[in-house]
Amino acid sequence: MKISEVRDMSTSELNEKLYSLKEQLFELRRKKAVGALERGEDVITVRKDIARINMVIRERELQNK
Repeated sequence: MKISEVRDMSTSELNEKLYSLKEQLFELRRKKAVGALERGEDVITVRKDIARINMVIRERELQNK
């Protein structure tokens, strides 16, 4: 997910996407612990997407103040 895609989303969409990414990260970590994770870089990708969304949410909070 690119930062331009994240910035085009509304705040409610960002919150929904953030929730689903956190669930996905939980599942990936569970699979990694069991040893069933095929692609380890998926964890890194999801973590970066979460960080991008959190950054945009924070930027919008600061703009509104």
